Amino acid sequence: MTTLSFEAAGAARDAVEAHVPALVRDEVATRLLAQDPTLWGPDAEAEASIRLGWLNPAPASRPLLGQIRALREELAAEGVDRVVLAGMGGSSLAPEVITRTAGVNLTVLDSTDPDSVAAALAEDLASTVLVVSSKSGSTVETDSQRRAFEDAFTKAGIDAASRIVIVTDPGSPLDAAAREAGYRAVFNADPHVGGRYSALTAFGLVPSGLAGADIEELLDAAEDTAEILSDNAEDNIGLALGAALGGTNPLRNKIVIVDEGSGLAGFPDWAEQLIAESTGKLQTGLLPVVAEPGAPEVTGGAPDVLVVRIAAPESEAEPEGDQVVVSGSLGAQMMLWEYATAVAGRLLGINPFDQPDVEAAKKAARGLLDAQPEPAAPSFVDGSVEVRGDAALLDSAQTLPEALRALLGQLGEDGYLSIQAYLDRAAQAELEDLRPQLAAATGRPVTFGWGPRFLHSTGQFHKGGPAQGVYLQITGNSGQDVPIPGRPFSFGELISAQAAGDAQVLADHGRPVLRLNLIERKAGAAQLAAALTDLGGK
Repeated sequence: MTTLSFEAAGAARDAVEAHVPALVRDEVATRLLAQDPTLWGPDAEAEASIRLGWLNPAPASRPLLGQIRALREELAAEGVDRVVLAGMGGSSLAPEVITRTAGVNLTVLDSTDPDSVAAALAEDLASTVLVVSSKSGSTVETDSQRRAFEDAFTKAGIDAASRIVIVTDPGSPLDAAAREAGYRAVFNADPHVGGRYSALTAFGLVPSGLAGADIEELLDAAEDTAEILSDNAEDNIGLALGAALGGTNPLRNKIVIVDEGSGLAGFPDWAEQLIAESTGKLQTGLLPVVAEPGAPEVTGGAPDVLVVRIAAPESEAEPEGDQVVVSGSLGAQMMLWEYATAVAGRLLGINPFDQPDVEAAKKAARGLLDAQPEPAAPSFVDGSVEVRGDAALLDSAQTLPEALRALLGQLGEDGYLSIQAYLDRAAQAELEDLRPQLAAATGRPVTFGWGPRFLHSTGQFHKGGPAQGVYLQITGNSGQDVPIPGRPFSFGELISAQAAGDAQVLADHGRPVLRLNLIERKAGAAQLAAALTDLGGK
């Protein structure tokens, strides 16, 4: 039996009491169950009509379970037990949470950083199967990763086609190309589900199942939860969580998500993408902030912050102040948060199924790759760090600490800081420590995202949400580069274009952007950490 728990206090409880009765009167629960596309208004109806398959995942997902199990057994018999996933956004974040929670190994490659790609290619190709997940197959990151692995398999004397598994929408260009190429298997996902709602479709299930996770149990819990959430009653947890997220007055649009021993490894990162990409548009939306227990955002009591604590099912945690406490199994929580995000979208008056500003950064990156311009000269160099920013931002700054102070000086009372690291998230993991450090220094919420994967999540909010953010972009020179077979650019050139393109789009939206390039990664990261230690505050 699926167990879910939800409790709200303060502004969150007020929002539940204010909005849930109206949601019940409007029969939102039963209309969601019926996949009614009119719930989000006429402007969203066309998109919603083809994006609600996640509410009933069984018809498309159940038949896959036996196929995934059989393929895993076939591969194991051949000595192939290392699963690498090439995917972006929801296609990688959901399998990462599922496998980490299950305690099974999955190598997630959702980066174009040359060091990250090289590390994935270097580890035991003989026992590797590559899962390529993309709705259309046109995603530049996954296409590039597939090309690199196919080339590496061939050079190692391995039949590449036998080691590549595709997950895509039926009838997509990738679907046709993969079948023509004779790849090991092609799994089709429900085309009526968008990427960030796809955890319980083939995109979440195939890589997770091949890695050894119990995906049947996951699907069982999700289906039980969907039945619970179909009840048009005031104790519907999905309506309550949606109201807490999107219905506070005034809107607390910084949603600080804290894992308190839930056992759902990485769940806040998955929820971050779901919420930010679904709601951050039309100059409104919710900014998820993944934080640690006791983080400054949790204890600060800011009037624009709502704290959501993800607790273990057996926990007796209770919300304090303006907080929400949610607990449940992974499958149950995934269904709950997808449902609640859709409800929050209705309350915010936006379409939770489109992502109009995600394409802007992609287009800018493509333009830079096509033109291949010389990199812009830095504004100045301080030790191992090249500093770039427009004159209005940097003013008279000539050192790294002065540049950081100039950026933080742009931070408003309702603002937030976004740290965006286009680096190897395994080798430079210590950079994540900058997040709580800067939150303490500024007294404002701070998000941390690895590039380019954050472009498929909070990247939508940064451009489409309210103009409240300031942005610290961190890139780094690599001692190696990795070519992309069949492409006129390398991974190093690709990630450079992605970073520069995103900075350009942010600047075009009038957002303050400070760009730091670490000439030597280790020394530059140490210098940045030291500069922040000396910062003290804005």
